[in-house]
Amino acid sequence: MGLRIESPIWLLLLLLPAAYFAFAWWKNHRVYSREHTIIFTIRVVAVSLLIFAMAMPTLLLPIKEEQILFVVDRSASTDGTEQQSTEFLVQALSNKKDHQAVGLYSFDEKFQTQVPLSLATEDVPKFIGSENKSTTNIAESIQLATNLADQQKATRIVLLTDGLENSGSVSDQLSRMAGSHVEIDTYVLNRPQSDDVAITSFETPPVAFEGEQQQLIVQVESTKAATGELILSQNDQFLSKQPVQIEPGNNTFTLRHASTGEGLLKYQVQLNVTGDALLENNQLTSVTMVESAPKLLIVSSDKLTSPIATYIDKDVVETDEIAASDLPFDLSNYLGYDAIIFDNVPGYQVGEAKMTVIEQAVKNFGVGFMMVGGDNSFGLGGYFKTPIEKLLPVEMEVKGKEQLPSLGLIIVMDRSGSMSGNKFELAKEAAARSVELLREDDTLGFIAFDDRPWEIIEAKTLTNKEKALEKILSVSLGGGTEIYSGLDLAYDRLTDLKLQRKHIILLTDGQSATQNDYEELITDGLANNITLSTVAIGQDADRILLEELAQFGTGRFYDVMDESTIPAILSRETVMISRTYIEDNPFYPIISGDPAWTSLFEEGVPQFNAYIATTAKQTSTVIAESTKEDPVIAEWMYGLGRTIAYTSDSTGAWSGDFARFNQWGNFWNTAVSRLLPSYSEVPFDIRKSEDGSYTVSDSSGQSSFLDIVAVNEAGEEIDSVSEPLAPGKSRVSFDADPGLIFLRISNEQDSMYQAGISIPYSEEFKIQPPNKGLMQDISNRTGGQVVTTAEQAMRDIDFESSESKSIQKWLVLIAMLLFFVDITLRRFGWGLLSRLSQGWKREEIDGISTQQDTNVSQLLKGKKKR
Repeated sequence: MGLRIESPIWLLLLLLPAAYFAFAWWKNHRVYSREHTIIFTIRVVAVSLLIFAMAMPTLLLPIKEEQILFVVDRSASTDGTEQQSTEFLVQALSNKKDHQAVGLYSFDEKFQTQVPLSLATEDVPKFIGSENKSTTNIAESIQLATNLADQQKATRIVLLTDGLENSGSVSDQLSRMAGSHVEIDTYVLNRPQSDDVAITSFETPPVAFEGEQQQLIVQVESTKAATGELILSQNDQFLSKQPVQIEPGNNTFTLRHASTGEGLLKYQVQLNVTGDALLENNQLTSVTMVESAPKLLIVSSDKLTSPIATYIDKDVVETDEIAASDLPFDLSNYLGYDAIIFDNVPGYQVGEAKMTVIEQAVKNFGVGFMMVGGDNSFGLGGYFKTPIEKLLPVEMEVKGKEQLPSLGLIIVMDRSGSMSGNKFELAKEAAARSVELLREDDTLGFIAFDDRPWEIIEAKTLTNKEKALEKILSVSLGGGTEIYSGLDLAYDRLTDLKLQRKHIILLTDGQSATQNDYEELITDGLANNITLSTVAIGQDADRILLEELAQFGTGRFYDVMDESTIPAILSRETVMISRTYIEDNPFYPIISGDPAWTSLFEEGVPQFNAYIATTAKQTSTVIAESTKEDPVIAEWMYGLGRTIAYTSDSTGAWSGDFARFNQWGNFWNTAVSRLLPSYSEVPFDIRKSEDGSYTVSDSSGQSSFLDIVAVNEAGEEIDSVSEPLAPGKSRVSFDADPGLIFLRISNEQDSMYQAGISIPYSEEFKIQPPNKGLMQDISNRTGGQVVTTAEQAMRDIDFESSESKSIQKWLVLIAMLLFFVDITLRRFGWGLLSRLSQGWKREEIDGISTQQDTNVSQLLKGKKKR
């Protein structure tokens, strides 16, 4: 037991004057009576106790209990050590003493509690692993284990690991723990020896020319002699397969390839070896910028072919054509093009996942984009609130320029159990997006069905969009599938409404449990001006039935295999019935803007027949405008890419005299030239640092500030931290999964460069022995040991822990009691105490006399009886 003073300054400041006054009184104590001396002594003691209490004294009580936390590495590099760690823990618990509290924990990417810290811990459970074992963060595991322990008790962390950290810094964490009295023992986990072959490096030229013979260098490390195959691909397309003979140790193989593409090309090499221990380290990617003529991607509807390629100068621009449904999902496939043109492409054939990737290619990598009109484009294509609308210089919504027909819309949506997952959420989002397209005086109804219909929103005038959106988004999944009853309810609700247009959208992924007379229901509906469109989702939907229903209902049938197209379908359906988007009155447009455009019309302005109505965005530049002030040609910069909206068509049916105009071909070539990005001739230098970050510098010395954006293959912008090191030099760091990451680098002079960085597999999958040096350092710096047996881990901890108990309130209480005595004595004097004392004495005497009289009386009574 000990005593500790938390604020000794109060003792120095207050006890000194108190001692002075006590001394001054003592010098004159002969003058005072004995009673005054006692009162003064009580007062001095009370004041001293209060002063002592202000210094916050605590008693240090010894604590016998010890805490031992076993923290086990479960990352990929320790696969196969489960039995070793389990046997160690079982042996340790068998040696546990009664005063030792034990907790069991594990870590890889995340720290997990397997058994909480307790004196009652006896058994070792089967450890629960995490989904990602590609990271070893020893520093974080030590920090979290330390936080779990009671800081007042003697604590030991026993770390079972191979010491191969690849995230965080143990050294930094140990520096922060200095003085914490937490000792760390380490126990080496030795992975069972197994044969493994790994690709350790894959290098391709950073820049090359089309057709140039490139040397691709592959470094392979192996623990054994083996034969295998190196498979090379470019932008996910197979190129070659080469047999190789692998020797133990380091191997170098050179692949030769003449590039056939241009732009940023992704190369991937894969090594196939029979009986390999780890497959995760058998693949790497690299990128090469291949410079050549500009390349244009023309996208057309699945059922039509675009004529735009015939208008483009083949000697200047190379063109590729693709159907909308064949568009790729990966960003690297778009970065091989300088510009993309959508020619009358409906959004539901593209899907929002691909739209998102294209939007990133435009925004962060300067790929140009142009949308060309037609009856499947812009608003009629279902692009409302999509990533494509975001990048275009026009909005799909037409904002109140004419009287629109009164509309009643009911969405009938499947909520059966088979709709679970992403498609159900997308269906609700699609329905919500349709609501946003409606006017306040339109009529909206929403019916969800499983084995019976649920009228979520009654078919009434839409007065509160926010409330309607909340109801739709709150719908949950149900049971079976019964289509007819839900459809019948929708027809019943619309039949008596006095509206110019009445439409039903049916969306389901299953087959109805019953068969009813749909034809009679729909025929009666047509008599009441009700039309029907249907959407079949997935393989299990009754396509034959749904297609027939759409034909009977004079609507449209959509066969959906890509769930991300659902929002575009419902948006398209809503705008087709709610507004007249096609403006088909011949007109002469008003031309203005950049000379690159206006020079095309120096000889005159041709007449147009039709276009799709849109609304120009506030910062866009309108080149050609209709007599109704709708944009026909508009452009703007979206991020680093230029985008163009041409709301007439490419075939001449809508473009009218413009398609027969002598500048028709020049118009398309001008548009392509406007779309092409302006890359810097001198690329920025990118080098990887030892800590995993990247240093980017401008070797030309023309940059002061660098703007760096990182994007993954899915087109998602990655959170990154950019730190300026010097003018024209920055360090960028980010967390990313293995694969390809694209960097967009630009400066204040609008010079721009795009580069690909290959993120290799985690170091967890490298062939390497345990880091015993790091484990020895951990133990040495914390006063622990590198243990070899479980008994050593359960030894008593040298640090004597104690618990602080404050005695401040007790000191204050005693002081208050003394003050009470002091006040009582000063108020009533010693006479009161004397009287009280005398009263007590008299009571005692009287009590004794009474008792004696009683005894005498009893004796007398006894004699009389005899």
